[in-house]
Amino acid sequence: MLVLASAAASAEPDRERLKHLLVQECGSCHGLTLNGGLGRPLTREALANFPVETVRDIILDGLPGTPMPPWRPLLSIPEASVIADMLKSGEIR
Repeated sequence: MLVLASAAASAEPDRERLKHLLVQECGSCHGLTLNGGLGRPLTREALANFPVETVRDIILDGLPGTPMPPWRPLLSIPEASVIADMLKSGEIR
């Protein structure tokens, strides 16, 4: 399991660390290419109708009644915002 240091996070989240987290942790359910698996696709197209704030909140709080866990205990709001932005922009492929 990847250990995150949210409590000691700097003002600017480490984008490279978050990219790695996205591929390794999120990819285990959403597919390593984020095109879907156990979880829904996380491609730019699949997230097009969701505001970045909604994506951030799902990352932080999970989706009750689904396997999507809350990451709030491990990620700061700025870190989740960066991940949501990377997903929405299609930066991660």
